Amino acid sequence: MTRILTRTDLLELLNPADCIRVLREGFAASVQSSLPGRRVRTDLPFPGTATALLPGLLPGTDAYTVKVNAKFPGAVPSLRGVICLHSGTDGELLALIDSATITAWRTGLAAALATDLIARPADGGTRTVGVIGAGAQAELTIRGLRTLRSWDRLVVHDVDDRRAASFAQRHGGVVASTPAEVAATADLVVLATWSREPLLRLRDVRPGQHLTALGADEPGKQELAPEVLLSARLFVDDAALVAGHGALANAGLPSSTAAASLGEVIRGDVPARSHSRELTVYAPVGLPWQDLALSWLVFQQAEAAGRGATVDLLA
Repeated sequence: MTRILTRTDLLELLNPADCIRVLREGFAASVQSSLPGRRVRTDLPFPGTATALLPGLLPGTDAYTVKVNAKFPGAVPSLRGVICLHSGTDGELLALIDSATITAWRTGLAAALATDLIARPADGGTRTVGVIGAGAQAELTIRGLRTLRSWDRLVVHDVDDRRAASFAQRHGGVVASTPAEVAATADLVVLATWSREPLLRLRDVRPGQHLTALGADEPGKQELAPEVLLSARLFVDDAALVAGHGALANAGLPSSTAAASLGEVIRGDVPARSHSRELTVYAPVGLPWQDLALSWLVFQQAEAAGRGATVDLLA
């Protein structure tokens, strides 16, 4: 039998603390993975793209995922798709899971984890958080970050003024008129946009600041100018993928630009900062194993709770 888990099912089963825990464990374990994940992306004769991430694998988890997404920037929601969770024993299709929810949660909460680990501690002067792009990924990042640290002030910018105002109201923040205004105010900045032009340049940032840039996850998308990436201590989730599809590729920079992966920081192999005035950046592309980490978690919860419809696709 195959369990079908909708957005409503996922939102009732998932919580940020459990998700951050399995993502932390996954980042540490993925450093030793011998089989790299792949991203396959194609343009379409429609106003969108198709992307597949496979295989989602983690040591110790007897299952794998294949995710297929449609990305249509003008649609609401802009990302739709499905995650197929398969048994690693016999390939049985264990679950079909809404990919938009899993993608937002794993991207946003992995970003929260990375931001907390790399940015200066809150008691070391990080008291103002900035958000550029007030969508689903930023929402989850802020929710996750709230479980990991506190701050005094939140500043938000979005191309949609009403969305920025709504985000600021939900999280007790204020609205800024430009990305540069956010960067001028905030000690750490989360960018989660569809931008195809740099939103922040070197003149907009300062020593000791941290930037988490989530938007450059496919060709042509840019949030940070190349000069920012070159001047910062840069962390990624996977250097080869980021150099092939992400922020480094879109800036024309090699994988060697990255100082280390987040997994190496979590394992203690590489320090996040060498001094407090260091400019740091986390620029992930998103990895297939992250889909597995949350899908396996929520599948086990759904099995225990009897949540979601079941269907025999082989009937």
